[in-house]
Amino acid sequence: MHAQTEPTWSQRLWREIEPTFAAILAHPFVTGLTDGTLDERAFAQYVAQDVHYLRDYARALAIVGAKAPTLADTATFARHAAEVFDVELQLHDSLLPQLGLDADLLARSPVLPTTRAYTSYLVATAYGGTFADGLAAILPCYWIYARVGTALAERGSSDPRYQLWIDGYSGEEYAATVDEVLAVTDRVGPTLTAADEAAARAHFVTTARYEWMFFDAAHRLENWPV
Repeated sequence: MHAQTEPTWSQRLWREIEPTFAAILAHPFVTGLTDGTLDERAFAQYVAQDVHYLRDYARALAIVGAKAPTLADTATFARHAAEVFDVELQLHDSLLPQLGLDADLLARSPVLPTTRAYTSYLVATAYGGTFADGLAAILPCYWIYARVGTALAERGSSDPRYQLWIDGYSGEEYAATVDEVLAVTDRVGPTLTAADEAAARAHFVTTARYEWMFFDAAHRLENWPV
């Protein structure tokens, strides 16, 4: 008989959001990326809001890195913050012309309610919380996108614009980036007190829900109500 190994902290965290992740995979925005039913306007709004989101996500990564326990971890998150600009915004730059969106006009487009709420929560948690709090808050964006990208890559998309987006999150390079963060997560988890672990886990669950909300907001073409 093989002795059962204790689940890692990241494995325990993922169990907390399995229903949320299932809801993301079943959301019509996500299924529409591969089955041809996604409204182009919804995808355009998603890309526009994601540009706003990523600018604050990079700031949150930098704050988390500043609180990291080792210099190597600080360097990792600083590099990831830079990669948001270098890699993900380049992906958007290639998508924007195909969606008929102008980069300058996009920069002046309003930050919509869900984007504002999610990014405010991320930056506030990173700034006001512990390293573990910030790490747990930023982790769903990394991890859920990798899982979504893998799931959608198996289906493929007939729309080259949607396929470009899928390819960006299903590749080996992005998977390696996520693995770096999971390694930090599993190193930090066992060092936390029960209370600190519970607080960090609550942030993880919250931002996973925000990930569902972000797709949903684009799908229903969210706008400010007043």
